Amino acid sequence: MSLTKESVEGLAPAAGADADLWNEDLAPTTAANRTWDWKAIAALWVGMVVCVPTYMLSAGLVASGMSWWQAVLTVLLGNAIVLIPMVLIGHAGAKHGIPFPVLLRSSFGTVGAKIPGLARGLVACGWFGIQTWVGGSAIYVILNALTDGGIAGTALPVLGIDLGQLLSFLAFWAIHLFFIRHGTESIRWLETLAAPFLLLMGFVLLAWAYFAAGGFGEMLSTPSQFGPGGAKEGQFWAVFIPGLTGMVGFWATMALNIPDFTRYAKTQRDQFLGQAIGLPIPMALFAFIGVAVTSATVVIYGEAIWDPIQLSSRMGGFGVIVALIALVVATLTTNLAANVVAPSYGFSNLAPKQISLRLGGYITAGIGVAMFPWKLLETAGNYLFVWLIGYSALLGPIAGILIADYLLLRKTELKVDELFKANGIYSGSNGWNVAGIIAMVAGILPNLPGFLQAAGFVDSVPEIFNAIYGYAWFVGLIIGGGLYLILMKGKR
Repeated sequence: MSLTKESVEGLAPAAGADADLWNEDLAPTTAANRTWDWKAIAALWVGMVVCVPTYMLSAGLVASGMSWWQAVLTVLLGNAIVLIPMVLIGHAGAKHGIPFPVLLRSSFGTVGAKIPGLARGLVACGWFGIQTWVGGSAIYVILNALTDGGIAGTALPVLGIDLGQLLSFLAFWAIHLFFIRHGTESIRWLETLAAPFLLLMGFVLLAWAYFAAGGFGEMLSTPSQFGPGGAKEGQFWAVFIPGLTGMVGFWATMALNIPDFTRYAKTQRDQFLGQAIGLPIPMALFAFIGVAVTSATVVIYGEAIWDPIQLSSRMGGFGVIVALIALVVATLTTNLAANVVAPSYGFSNLAPKQISLRLGGYITAGIGVAMFPWKLLETAGNYLFVWLIGYSALLGPIAGILIADYLLLRKTELKVDELFKANGIYSGSNGWNVAGIIAMVAGILPNLPGFLQAAGFVDSVPEIFNAIYGYAWFVGLIIGGGLYLILMKGKR
């Protein structure tokens, strides 16, 4: 029996699907579930793009010596590049209606797929905790503004934050539980409503900065430090390459699990247009808003304020409340789509009989609290590019293997029913496709020495490894995908 889009929902394991590989959340979407047009997918991306980390992306690039326009163009180029695997891998979701963990079974085996699925999920758990702390911090600032600092207090033992911060964090965390409870359709509803509001708030902030400063201040007129006579003359490429890799790495996570969303797309055209319109240009636009508003703060406040939460707290009056509500909404839309859906599917794929998509979401939320994200930021907050490039080195090989397997080896054709069989054509050797595992490890290893130095675990490594690490995502993608094709030669 072959699984069709109309019949698969409600299929029992006895009808062909293995009980350890199937549940209703992992099963292919039916025709009735295909409700997302290009506008919904574009809104999804706008909801994810407009967030505090995107606003602050240009900060690291400008601090590294770029002018504002070099920083914004680097963001735009990085997102134009990552759009390519995003659309290619998203094709599988739109054509076959399967989520990311199920697609992985084609190249890693029905058991082996759990490793890259879990790796992607754990990266998302890290981002979930960080973003939840950011949203909770915005709520904390709002409450302080309304009570004239009345909720601030002494730090709690062990936690290191005061009671107001803890309650604000937990309140924002609890909001996520509502949408986890109501599933992906509730997330689509939120993203569609929030997208125009978030874009409007971005332009309002830009207009406020322009008129309050009488222009955008000194930073937009500051030349690049890489030009003649600059402090970093001749060093542009040494900064640009890792910066570009970091920009690609920013959405390297979503480039993998994008089938989790495109499986609800009405057509391939909808998934392509929605992503092409919703990702690169809004990313560059919001990065420009970040650098332009920050340049205005030099004139308004006498210092460059990159953190939008800190900036909002300076505004005072009604403005601080509106700005921070926008920040809360922006952080919520990003977190739900980018950092809840992927690990939810990943955890569900570990034990489909026991873990539904909803329970996977609750596990993600639990890890988000248990990791104490405020403590993580104490040590990792200044290492944006170590974090971004580091996990791009992990995820690049997986993207390369997926593209090689789905597009080049299988020519986009999959026997969907076999993906749910423990002894099917995708099960490999006892559930493991050794070629996929070897290719993933081989794609990661060249970047490992550079990562260890960048993260401070070792003092020095041969310069060649630092150069390789600057291209981490690209290196991993090429080696992982190329080696996979060699190992799978003749095995289509």
